[in-house]
Amino acid sequence: MNQRELGELRRRFRPEKSAISRVYGCYVNSSREIIAYIDESMGLMSQEEQEMYLGLLKKALSGGLGRNLINIEFSTAQVAGSDEHRLLQAVRQSSAQDKDAREALYRRIIDAMDMGESNYLILLAADTYDVPYKGRGDETLFQYFLCSICPVKAPTLELKYNNENSGFHSASTGHIALPPELGFLFPAFDDRAANIYNALFYSKNAAEIHQEVIDAVFR
Repeated sequence: MNQRELGELRRRFRPEKSAISRVYGCYVNSSREIIAYIDESMGLMSQEEQEMYLGLLKKALSGGLGRNLINIEFSTAQVAGSDEHRLLQAVRQSSAQDKDAREALYRRIIDAMDMGESNYLILLAADTYDVPYKGRGDETLFQYFLCSICPVKAPTLELKYNNENSGFHSASTGHIALPPELGFLFPAFDDRAANIYNALFYSKNAAEIHQEVIDAVFR
């Protein structure tokens, strides 16, 4: 993937551009237990919520290629018949609707992921992009999914203004999903088409690429 192709995908993550119909995911505690699942229709969300979810997903395509964004290349043998590639294809080809495939992917990430004492959110969304080609009058379908893994900030107690009684009172901020620490796109968008031999991996901190998650998901 090059910077131009990356920018083309990033522009998809707006409510009026995206073909994402549902957002999936799970909320995980520091003991690697799933606290709750997410299975939400984008069409039933407010525009504000849509923008928040799409913003967290889009962040997994941020930064620079070769720094925050790392190309993952599969061998021919992996593409032909490995468990890891078969799982990614199952998520992709079902538009993330295959519950068993989603659960298997969550489990691979959770078993490998070390976020210390922090809870985190795994977000998953699938999109189908009709890639236009200038001057040719035809289109190519690019079917892909994006995964973002976001730390969750623990609630704090703060004084907040209450309109009803015109005063400041204690209130919890609630648990807040922060921008992702890592994530990935599958398959890669190379030459403006799907390349199932490649994936794109994101790490917020270029010095910490989360090799343990790369090994677990991509082998």
